[in-house]
Amino acid sequence: MTSTLRPAAERGRADFGWLDSRHTFGFGEYHDPAHMGFRALRVINEDRVAPGRGFGTHPHHDMEIFTYVLSGALEHKDSMGHGRVLKPGEIQLMSAGRGVTHSEFNPSRGEPLHLLQVWIVPDQRGLVPSYTEWHPDERRARDAKVLVISPDGREASARIHQQAFVYRLRLAPGAIVEHELAPGRGAWIQVARGSLQFDGLTLGPGDGISCESAGALSMRALADAEALLFDLA
Repeated sequence: MTSTLRPAAERGRADFGWLDSRHTFGFGEYHDPAHMGFRALRVINEDRVAPGRGFGTHPHHDMEIFTYVLSGALEHKDSMGHGRVLKPGEIQLMSAGRGVTHSEFNPSRGEPLHLLQVWIVPDQRGLVPSYTEWHPDERRARDAKVLVISPDGREASARIHQQAFVYRLRLAPGAIVEHELAPGRGAWIQVARGSLQFDGLTLGPGDGISCESAGALSMRALADAEALLFDLA
């Protein structure tokens, strides 16, 4: 198996006081030609936002943008008329298409917000903007691997305009989860919390790893772990 590690400590960083952001791939003023994405996966930012602060109204186009809240709360408003406060474990996915504006804030007066924001390039340009969400199902709270994003919305997942499948992984220490990667596809694992072992390597919070070897991928938790697994065309 051939895999490539992207260590957390080597990510780009932007620190504005109210925002501490770590960039797995090139973003904003951080430009690294060697790390500009993986297949359709273009951005993984790990953001910590101070209470009462956030991103004012700004535009996007031709990008699939989803946010996974790790702790705290995220208040989202957009030009399509959606307004929501997302809680930990919830995902919102906005298809910017031919153009949309939105804002994102931490509505708490005392609790910081911790999230992952991910951008995936759509399979078409100029789409009609849309919005979809995924919410945890209490009946599957103990499942090690849950589909949260897919191109067809199967299993109550959020729908994306790309041949991409995204899974939430949650593993107790010693637990193992497997994923079958089809020929011609690539996988990216992004650790949010805890520690995982994959392909003989130990991954901690903020680490990412890519793999393009078809077959069974096996991940083992060394400590309570939470991660996102991307299966990409």
